[in-house]
Amino acid sequence: MDLNRIIKLLEEEDKDVSEEKQLTYIKKLIQCYQNGFPLRDLAQIFKILSLCAEKIEKQPCFVEPASDIIKLCGLPFLKKKVSDEITYTEDTANSFALLGELMKIPSSALRIQICKCIVDFYHAEPLKKHIPGYQQVSSSYKIKMVEVGGLAKAMVQSALLLENQLVEKLWVLKVLQHLSTSGVNCTLMVKAQAASRICAHLNDPDPSGQLLFRSSEVLWNLLEKSSKEEIIQQLSNLECLLALKEVFKNLFVRGHSHYERQLRNDILVITTIIAQNPGAPMIECGFTRDLILFATFNEVKSQNPLVKSLKLFNCYEDFELKKLLFNIIVILCKDLATVQLLIDGKVILALFTYVKKPERLKIIEWSAAQYEELQLHAIATLSSVAPLLIEEYMSCHGNSRILAFLEWCGHEDSYFIHGNSFHGTGGRGNKFAQLRYTLRLLRAVVYLEDEAVNKDLCERGVIHRLTEIFKTMMSRPAEKEEAIALEIQSDTLLILSGLCENYIQRKEMFGTEGVDIVLHVMKTDPKNLQRGLGYNVLLFSTLDSIWCCILGCYDSEDYFLEKEGIFLLLDILALNQKKFCNLILGIMVEFCDNPKTSAHVNAWRGKKDLTAASLLIKLWRKEEKELGVKRDRNGKIVDTKRPLFTSFQEEQKAMPLPANCPSIAVMDVAENIRAKIYAVLDKLDFENLPGLSAEDFVTLCIIHRYFDFKIGEIWNEVSEEIKLEKLRLVTTDERSLNSIIAATENIGKMVASLQSEMIENQALQDVQNEQRVYAKIQATHKQRGQAKKSWENFLARTSNAKTLKKAKKLQEKAIESSRYTERPQNATSHQTVIKGLNTTVPSGRVVTVQSTPTRLLGGPLADTDIALKKLPIRGGALQRVKVKPPLNDPKKSIPT
Repeated sequence: MDLNRIIKLLEEEDKDVSEEKQLTYIKKLIQCYQNGFPLRDLAQIFKILSLCAEKIEKQPCFVEPASDIIKLCGLPFLKKKVSDEITYTEDTANSFALLGELMKIPSSALRIQICKCIVDFYHAEPLKKHIPGYQQVSSSYKIKMVEVGGLAKAMVQSALLLENQLVEKLWVLKVLQHLSTSGVNCTLMVKAQAASRICAHLNDPDPSGQLLFRSSEVLWNLLEKSSKEEIIQQLSNLECLLALKEVFKNLFVRGHSHYERQLRNDILVITTIIAQNPGAPMIECGFTRDLILFATFNEVKSQNPLVKSLKLFNCYEDFELKKLLFNIIVILCKDLATVQLLIDGKVILALFTYVKKPERLKIIEWSAAQYEELQLHAIATLSSVAPLLIEEYMSCHGNSRILAFLEWCGHEDSYFIHGNSFHGTGGRGNKFAQLRYTLRLLRAVVYLEDEAVNKDLCERGVIHRLTEIFKTMMSRPAEKEEAIALEIQSDTLLILSGLCENYIQRKEMFGTEGVDIVLHVMKTDPKNLQRGLGYNVLLFSTLDSIWCCILGCYDSEDYFLEKEGIFLLLDILALNQKKFCNLILGIMVEFCDNPKTSAHVNAWRGKKDLTAASLLIKLWRKEEKELGVKRDRNGKIVDTKRPLFTSFQEEQKAMPLPANCPSIAVMDVAENIRAKIYAVLDKLDFENLPGLSAEDFVTLCIIHRYFDFKIGEIWNEVSEEIKLEKLRLVTTDERSLNSIIAATENIGKMVASLQSEMIENQALQDVQNEQRVYAKIQATHKQRGQAKKSWENFLARTSNAKTLKKAKKLQEKAIESSRYTERPQNATSHQTVIKGLNTTVPSGRVVTVQSTPTRLLGGPLADTDIALKKLPIRGGALQRVKVKPPLNDPKKSIPT
């Protein structure tokens, strides 16, 4: 086909060119391209289509050929070369953009055909007939070009022109339904405000029911594949929420089919997502009140005509609806303006109907598994709602209901849950799930710190109940749900901490049973802290319970000390895990007020005989290294003016601060553990601390003066702020300030001097110790040399007769020289030489004889009778033998 000739023919406005001639050529074009358009001709074909569209308004006869051309666009495109897809990308994208522009033409047939053509892009079937010289373009090529051409945005804009044309509107929604499967198209649709435009028309009249279905599908795709925040922002207006409200209300009250119930749930999910936006006018449009009514009508009887004859069934859709309504209550209660509506709707009473033991004889509309899941969901919802409605909670006897349910959770009966839901995770075959969520609810209530609620709980015996629950969890063997068991134990300890803090009487109720469970957790294997199953959280809860439930009660403190609790605390501190150090040191500071504590602290020994004082000093050095405090290689003070300054303090420039704002030096006290280490060592009096090295003593000098250094640091800040504010002090104040700063510097110099003296003494001591070691080594070598020389002399005497004679003469000479020169009167003379002696060394009075082996003598219990009864036949050494006794001899054997 000569496409240029057709274009020229359509562009001519000469009267000689008849309308029939133009239509004839267009029909020939349609006939020629019955198998699809080649990519190289696409630009010219859409130029022809554009010219036809321009004539439609005055010449309606061009609608049909234009529709036929668009219909052919639904067929697969053809390419002559492999590179045609890349070469003609721009032409194809521009052609598809033109399809969107053609939607503005006021022709129903043309618009419907365009929509059908676009839908065919997503359901293209390959041609069965082969075209010589051409190949079909891949099915994904058209979809990609639709994204590049921005067709989705044009289709959204065209929907505004079709408000009164239902058929065309449904076709456009069908197109948008297909286009919204792509993230690129969804982004373009969002820019065209597709979400708000579609949502605002959900209630438009539609006998077929397709409008609501397709609109909800498009909204779902937009939420999933584009910016969720932007979609929520578009839908958070009064018009959209009123439309959603009416749709949901109609489906809830009048929807009975499976399809209508599914659609109702989808609308509720979309509403839940919108409700996450605090600016959404959910209350203003009345949607919140209706949702609360629908969520509670089954549990709390209402006279509202909307729900008077309404009933839910145990079908899957109604079950999902109930869970979604519980979920949206949690989201709605984040807006405090909803509180009054929750009170009016009796939400607390409705949720508490599930906090009880399942009644088997009662006929309910839910199956056992469904009721179990709703029960857990209701308890989880109460955890968010009850703290906001504490008066309603107390009027419904919430504490007694919870404690009764906890008691049921602790009983070993035949009821076990299925654990087939999100909330029931880890609860299969036990009651862990109910216990877990009930403790979460109780924790949320206790941590409101409402004295009336907590007092009522304690009077009902909650402390004893919680300790029993913890003991039960301790006695259970290790199970697969270890993480959930640890969470239950952690929540139990947190609740006890919240109840007992600042109340001595409640700490006494916690008593020795509570101390025992605390000690049990502290004895956990330290390797478990690296497993990530919740042991860290449990240990934090345990340390918190020591602070809140034991400290301040002298009986509990003494029992804790008696059971070596301080040893366990120091064992955990020795693990050198920074996350626990601050809390443990705080507990140690409080415990040191007890006069019995210092003996326990000094008695503790860690690995390699580490003492508590040495451990604290090592933690100080580690903390200062992390803070960047200046110290020399021996740990000595470098800057005597600012001995405690950290690198952060040096980076921060001094600035004037209001009187009620803490300065950097004051904040430093709370932000690291140095102050707590100082407090512990101060309560140990800094004296008679066992197991310290010279390095520890050098560091101890700084710790001992921590308070003085910190005061001087604060006065330095005061001086700097005065200079920055350009204030002039009176002479007396200036003199006092200078004296304080100078005194602090002098203390720093004194400590540095003391440290230098300690280091020198230690160096001298090291030299002396080294000399002692060298002297010991020298003496050892000398002794070895003498022993070697003695052995050589011995060998020489035994192997050389001349040497032996010489030694003999020396021996005799020594003997003679030892005698008296003048023998005393009446003295007896003794010979010192033994005659006939055949040894080569001098003999002493003691002779060592090798013992006869016990196997020959028979051991120490052998018969020691010297008279031998019979000699062994084989001869040799004497041995014990047995002889048969005579018949009349009662003895069975005679030793010989």
